[in-house]
Amino acid sequence: MKNISSLLANGTVILDGGWGTQLQECGLEIGAHPDIWNLTAPEKVENVAKAYVNAGSQIILTNTFGSTKFTLTKHGYENKVAEINRAGVEISKRAAEGTAVKVFASIGPTGVMLVMGTVKPEELYDAFLEQAEAQAAGGADGIIVETMSDPAEAALAVKAAKTVGLPVAVSFVFDSGKAKDRTMMGATPEQVVTQMLDAGADIIGSNCGQGIDGFIPICQRIRAATTLPIWMKANAGLPEIVDGKTVYKQSPEVFAEKAVELVEAGANFVGGCCGTSPDFIRILQQKLGKK
Repeated sequence: MKNISSLLANGTVILDGGWGTQLQECGLEIGAHPDIWNLTAPEKVENVAKAYVNAGSQIILTNTFGSTKFTLTKHGYENKVAEINRAGVEISKRAAEGTAVKVFASIGPTGVMLVMGTVKPEELYDAFLEQAEAQAAGGADGIIVETMSDPAEAALAVKAAKTVGLPVAVSFVFDSGKAKDRTMMGATPEQVVTQMLDAGADIIGSNCGQGIDGFIPICQRIRAATTLPIWMKANAGLPEIVDGKTVYKQSPEVFAEKAVELVEAGANFVGGCCGTSPDFIRILQQKLGKK
């Protein structure tokens, strides 16, 4: 599946929802690195992926968000980069087997700040390339560079991912500034679009950081700046602390209602991030006329 237009032939594409909270419900301890489960508890990871397939997701992601050399080194798994990434893709592919569901492999930030000068750009590029190559070897249909704040880091990830010959989406967190319309590094939607077009991204969008209400103006601004398809995965409202736990209280029904506005604002790929579950995706695909 090389052609994004084929994905969009039938209108809005339904993505999956959050992974972290779903894995925690399967027993992942708070603070544990989820990606290692690709090797130690693959059946639990596959259950999460399968739940999204069954809920109606047309694209599911992979449990590889924190699987660059930089992130895995913190957990003593720096020598397992290729193995963890490849396994993550293979798990999601198994969950999608026998369906038309596609798998986009997740690449998250390294956690290393380029502006601090402690790492060279080429080192980050090489880390992203190692990850993307393993994901392609696992059979990924596309790659999503997500939850990015620094356009410079995101550009390196996109350029590295593009070398493996798959469609590449890139998604930023806009959670800063008075209007929550800037990334943590101060980048606006318009600036992000310009830099990601230069990097060669095929799809541009936003995920995490805030509830779906805030995604609507962000989406409108991205749409005004580019004709590329737009990827949107909002949180289930704003988090609240209840009995020491982080809780997202927005209902799937309210989320889905707002998603209609998001599509009207120009979104082509719509799913959920923190606090969303297969229930959200099930109602979302019903609301957007997929069933």
